[in-house]
Amino acid sequence: MRFELLGPLSITDGTETVVLQPSKPTNLLAALLLHANGVVSAEYLQRAIWGEEQPAAAKAALQTCVLRLRRLFVKHGVVDTPIEAVPGGYRISAGPRSLDVIGFRDGVRHAARLAHTPEMELRALKDALALWQGSLLANVRSEVLHRDEAPRLIEERLRTVQRVCDLELSLGRCGEALVALWSETRAHPGNERFHEQLIEALYRSGRQSEALTEYRRVKRHLLEELGVDPSPGLRRLELAILRGDDLGPSADGVRAVAAIGTAAVRRSPVEDGGDPPPPVVPVPPVPSFTGRAAEAAAMVAQLTEARDEAVTILLSGAPGIGKSALAHHVAHQVRDTFSGGRLHVPMVHPGGEPRDAAEAAAAVATALRGREGGAPVLLVLDDVVDAGQVRPLLPAAPGGAVIITSRMGLAGLVATHGGRVHRLSTLDQEDAHRLLVAALGAERVKPEEAAARRLAALCGYFPLALRIIAARLLTRPALGLADAAGWLADDPLARLSLADDPRLSVTRVLDAALDRLTPRLADAFVRAGSLPSAAFPAQDGVTALGTGAAEAEELLERLVDAGFLEEGPPGPYRVHELLRAYARRAAAEGGPRPETTERA
Repeated sequence: MRFELLGPLSITDGTETVVLQPSKPTNLLAALLLHANGVVSAEYLQRAIWGEEQPAAAKAALQTCVLRLRRLFVKHGVVDTPIEAVPGGYRISAGPRSLDVIGFRDGVRHAARLAHTPEMELRALKDALALWQGSLLANVRSEVLHRDEAPRLIEERLRTVQRVCDLELSLGRCGEALVALWSETRAHPGNERFHEQLIEALYRSGRQSEALTEYRRVKRHLLEELGVDPSPGLRRLELAILRGDDLGPSADGVRAVAAIGTAAVRRSPVEDGGDPPPPVVPVPPVPSFTGRAAEAAAMVAQLTEARDEAVTILLSGAPGIGKSALAHHVAHQVRDTFSGGRLHVPMVHPGGEPRDAAEAAAAVATALRGREGGAPVLLVLDDVVDAGQVRPLLPAAPGGAVIITSRMGLAGLVATHGGRVHRLSTLDQEDAHRLLVAALGAERVKPEEAAARRLAALCGYFPLALRIIAARLLTRPALGLADAAGWLADDPLARLSLADDPRLSVTRVLDAALDRLTPRLADAFVRAGSLPSAAFPAQDGVTALGTGAAEAEELLERLVDAGFLEEGPPGPYRVHELLRAYARRAAAEGGPRPETTERA
């Protein structure tokens, strides 16, 4: 026989379950089971049964209640869980097979030992949670037990549910997490961690507007009902959503994917006093992705068509042009094709140094450990600096695939290893407008349609710039689009930035990109970008650089390869308007900064 305490108190033999009627013996049994295998004092049992107003002969009444409970055991065939009278009180002995509370706690402890394999930990935690059946102690009429004991058990369950949701988020199973989180946030409106997980799951699912709506609902509840502001974690999450940040791993993601990124072949950068290795994580969703329909459709077809060889796709283009966003969007479109997983592999450290090829390969191997053998995997190798970084990671077996994003053309890699190439330019006018509508909402854009289109033009239809101005507008809901456009027009380059996040600044992104060039090549960009026209023939480039024709052509072609120029002979070279503004400012300040060194 088994006692079930995680719900209405009941007794089951595995086929039939008897839910006990509310009574004094039921209160007594609950108090004993909540302290199973320990001595429960007679005084505590009396308070659990009768509360503070106990009968005159409480000791005798307790003995009578114990007798009634023993008769109840006989009636239902409970013979292996006796109630023992011991000095000072009573004791009931139970184990995981005879009491679900003990089984639940054993299951949680077993799951903790499986933390190095997140799939197994998740299954163990779900098995433990399955022991909870309905409202805790629903048929126990004891104010003492509901006040002193039930909250402790409920807290154990909530911690376990939170851990399950953390694991599901880290494994990219946002839909599964959402099922639990909708009900838990409504059942526990004051639990900010559940709200944080729900908002994160919505955002990772590409439901940015719903995530923001949920944040505002929580904020309103906290202020009106409790008089407090949202927690720092919730506020940071709201800001990340407004900026359109890539969240990377979930709050528990690094541990949940088996310490990804720490198993490098050589010593890690942390041991050498540098930046920590960037983690390999499931590909994150892209909120309000818009445009690139032709490129996305072509990539999806290339990744899903039947084939006898691995697939390599290269996305190249200027800094901030949206390469990573397109790669992540397509990766989610083809999730059914890659049952082994879709992993985002950063190829540059946070400080800007290229990631070592051996380190990246070891991190990917660690991330894939424990997955089903032979299942196809898609790697997104993000921000690749040179071909040598990625050659060890290119798939050899049919079914595998990589998407490489790089500012460089990597023509040598394509020549030796093959692959499909997509070079991205700016969005067209309609796609840029649709991006603003998706980010800001049609209800805000429609009344100021002309101003929205002017904003897109001032951003040069550049995805990074559009995301920055959209984030600024989202954090200033009363700011009109026309006013924002007038403000931006005064100095687009300087004002396309977010003060609280240096990564979201057009100038800083271009600074970092220029740092990867040799001083000679950086100077060539400043000179070419400062020409009077955005499109210029090769001969004008020769004049601007002040070199011979052959040397000028080599420099210009390398700038094209690095994403700073477009096109080239036989047609004209072209410079994006934001890049031209950046080059003119650099020229006015005396050219590239003196600390610029060769990186690639």
